[in-house]
Amino acid sequence: MPKRVYDAIVIGAGHNGLCLAAYLQRAGLSTLVVERRHEEGGGVNTEEPVLAGFRHNLHAQYMEFFDIMPMIADFGLEDLGLRTVMPDAQAGIVFPDDRPPIVLHRPGLLERTHASIARYSTADADRYVAMKERAASLEAFLAAGLYSLPVAQGIDVQGELLESMFADLGVSANFGYKSPRAVIDELFETPELRALLYRASVEWGAPVDEAGLGAMFVTFIMWTMGNWKLALGGTHTLAKAMTQACYREGVDLLENTSVESILVEDGRAVGVRARGVEYRAERVVASNADLRQTMLDMVGRDHLSDTWVRRSEAFRYGPSHVLGTTAWCLRDAPAYRAASIDPDIDRCFYTVVGFDGADDVLRYIRDAYSGRLPETAAAGTWVNSLWDRSQAPPGHHSATGWFFLPKASDLTAAEWEDVRATLNDRLLASWQKVAPNMTRDNVLADRLYTPDQMERKNLMREGDFSNGEFSFDQVGVNRPFPEASNYRTEIDALYLCGPSAYPGGGVHAACGYNAYKAIAEDLQLASPVQTERGY
Repeated sequence: MPKRVYDAIVIGAGHNGLCLAAYLQRAGLSTLVVERRHEEGGGVNTEEPVLAGFRHNLHAQYMEFFDIMPMIADFGLEDLGLRTVMPDAQAGIVFPDDRPPIVLHRPGLLERTHASIARYSTADADRYVAMKERAASLEAFLAAGLYSLPVAQGIDVQGELLESMFADLGVSANFGYKSPRAVIDELFETPELRALLYRASVEWGAPVDEAGLGAMFVTFIMWTMGNWKLALGGTHTLAKAMTQACYREGVDLLENTSVESILVEDGRAVGVRARGVEYRAERVVASNADLRQTMLDMVGRDHLSDTWVRRSEAFRYGPSHVLGTTAWCLRDAPAYRAASIDPDIDRCFYTVVGFDGADDVLRYIRDAYSGRLPETAAAGTWVNSLWDRSQAPPGHHSATGWFFLPKASDLTAAEWEDVRATLNDRLLASWQKVAPNMTRDNVLADRLYTPDQMERKNLMREGDFSNGEFSFDQVGVNRPFPEASNYRTEIDALYLCGPSAYPGGGVHAACGYNAYKAIAEDLQLASPVQTERGY
């Protein structure tokens, strides 16, 4: 039974909230986590939403940060049940004609990546592999930046880094000013490779047409490409291990309980009201909820300055990371025609289907950004049961995919209902063109979750999995806005620890980890346990 008075209260048991709670409790603060759902994890959730025995990750899929996430080592999550596998073939794209697929492999198999790209362009293959190796050498630097409070770093500073690391590969200092698309187009001549990189750029945090994010593509996205692990048993096993770590430290968790308000007295957060009950926090209240929900709904405008009200109201959600999740229960895994050229495509962790080429991907992305349903029925897909037989019944497979779609508010409820009734069939038609066995007879059942449903299910406002647009004025020290970029708010003892804060969406737990660093500075708590990587 939860107590009524704690040192710290964390709102929301998403993976960032769990991370923060574990560190707070370890530092000696009695900590309560209040979670609205019946289980922890937020977007790190695995369910059986279509047929029994077929498991689908309804949001987070691949884990690109597991090798650098401090909490895994600091709390021994592998001893608490976290298990992973890293497929050899990591990302691929197939086309509806006889063109070869492009398959990108894990870092130890870059010779295979080179061979795949070289079917189109040896120059592109040489440059991609060289850039991937250079970006990999930046891992400790990128990790240190990810797991620290944000610092101002102008484009000129980024440009100096780019030129020092990549100048001989055609990258100049002014690439920091460019959009990811402009960078991709300048570096790579192959439209088919561009198509895969455009899609990857959006998926890993850099809207393709956003000027000023060019450095992000060259460094961060090139580093993450092909670093992905599959969580055995589904991504919710990460949440389960983090929850067990919290219990082991002594954290109390209160589930099925929505926080109605944050209690503010004399400008200081002193607790929360949940289900009509007041839970007091003597030292810290931290919110894993999104910015608007935290500041405008839970704190309330009466407790905020005009500046914080305006900033919170102006914070933008979408359109760059608005998802629809499609789930399929299959008799057989997709068997791609392109496997006759490269068999690795049939065992590729992440496969993009439905696009004809680079221009098609750009139209698709720009349609979604503009509030229009893309004409192309295309998706990034995973068949996790190829590596984890627990995710489907014997002899069958589960497949999951991501559409990028307009924001939840761009369409009416009736229009979203029509999307759910038709889009999966359109995707299946596209899928069958590249994998002839993907007929309706191969599908036992399927389901589509649209952005309006994702908003309700996982509290991803507008269906935006980053809980805030990634644009140049909402990243780095500008996230969510300059006055709030260090996890602190104008309400004393109230902190942000969710993806509306730096560095944003992604299963890295950096928002929770860095929020603990800010709290530790303010309360003179112990620093986080340092991993061998030194951050």
